Amino acid sequence: MLRKTSYTFLLAALLSSGMVACVPIEQQGQSTTGAVSNQTPVRYEDYVYDQSIKSVQFYVATGVPEEVLEPAVTPLSQERPVILEFDRLNANPQRLVAKLVHCNMDWTPSSLTETQYLNDFNEFFVTDVQNSVNTRVPYVHYRFRVPRVKISGNYLLQVAEEGGGILLTRRLLVYQNQVVVAAKLGVPTGTNGRFSRQPVEFNVFYKDYPLVNPSQEVKAIMRQNHRWDNAKTYPRPTFVRDDQRRLEYVFFEPKDHFLGLSEFRPFDTRSIRYKGVGIDKIDLEKTPIDVYLQSDQNRQGAAYSQDPDVDGKQIFGNREYGYAMVNADYTWVDFELKAAEEANGTVYLLGALTDWQLSNEARMRYDAERQAYTGRLLLKQGYYNYYYTLKPNNGAPDESYFEGSHFETGNSYDILIYYRPPGTRADLLIGYEEIYFNRR
Repeated sequence: MLRKTSYTFLLAALLSSGMVACVPIEQQGQSTTGAVSNQTPVRYEDYVYDQSIKSVQFYVATGVPEEVLEPAVTPLSQERPVILEFDRLNANPQRLVAKLVHCNMDWTPSSLTETQYLNDFNEFFVTDVQNSVNTRVPYVHYRFRVPRVKISGNYLLQVAEEGGGILLTRRLLVYQNQVVVAAKLGVPTGTNGRFSRQPVEFNVFYKDYPLVNPSQEVKAIMRQNHRWDNAKTYPRPTFVRDDQRRLEYVFFEPKDHFLGLSEFRPFDTRSIRYKGVGIDKIDLEKTPIDVYLQSDQNRQGAAYSQDPDVDGKQIFGNREYGYAMVNADYTWVDFELKAAEEANGTVYLLGALTDWQLSNEARMRYDAERQAYTGRLLLKQGYYNYYYTLKPNNGAPDESYFEGSHFETGNSYDILIYYRPPGTRADLLIGYEEIYFNRR
């Protein structure tokens, strides 16, 4: 499993490595007229509202090739900028406007006024705009630097057409280390979780920061690989040690620990002339180009395999041309998951390539004749990670159904500590810590 310090090694291996007509992809059913209605309600989550928006990346710029893997989490000092990048297919450059909304811990809008968390008027134009070059699928690439904010907490970045509908939203975390978060690997509990779950415990020390009624006012969230779709929320600490000015979070049930799952499945489409990792064949006669992945197998019950991955994320690139952000083309990517019979539920692709959403676009269909689930996505050339997940007819999504789960899997966990001081009107993010499980 690859961790942050070894991302550079992976990318060095990944990066080592004429003009065609631009053809619209009407068969994709993409929007060519702009955004959705002005009346579309805002969803306070990472979400794309218009089908023409693709390849969204939201990260902290560090000046190194793997910066796109960094989550949108920044200290209040904001010494390194937070960057949003995305494409819009089959459209001309348009004036887009961004704004920030301060949110509470549960991602509801806080009651703060904009002047309380921003130094500027809350309307920022996206001015870094480029057309794609030498691509069969035309698109416009947008890049935006998020403005500085005054206070810590959750922020929702919204991007919309000027005078039009909203296009996308992204979650941003701004923290202050007012308290010290000390995380550690716990002890596996129970026979069911001993080999499949990854226990993480943590303490919050507040020696130099006054917490009033911490058992009620302090709340914590833990995420696995910076995901929000399966994050765990802890409304109160397990124990409050007033004499030590310490909050203790320990968990005694297997269900309170994350499944380790398996290393993510990879594929690499950054070359259309040569088959990269996970690629079976490439059809250059079609527009968009059609890329067929090697057939996948159910990994439930299989032994753990230590394969490098990037924790479900994605890196765009093009080995044949220069600047990947405008030279990388869009291709159809065809997936196949072998299954002797249809599962009792719906199967989806999952990862950053689907925005961690169980969308209809990411749904797999069962082909009884081939004894396999099949699906396809229109994706920008790049290196991708993904899972298959089963959404039972009644129940929560289960990634372990096809992927299995192992204590040995390498994963990152980050811990968010929120507090609302007496007499204030918003939750502040007063502590942040990240820990790596089975780091290699």
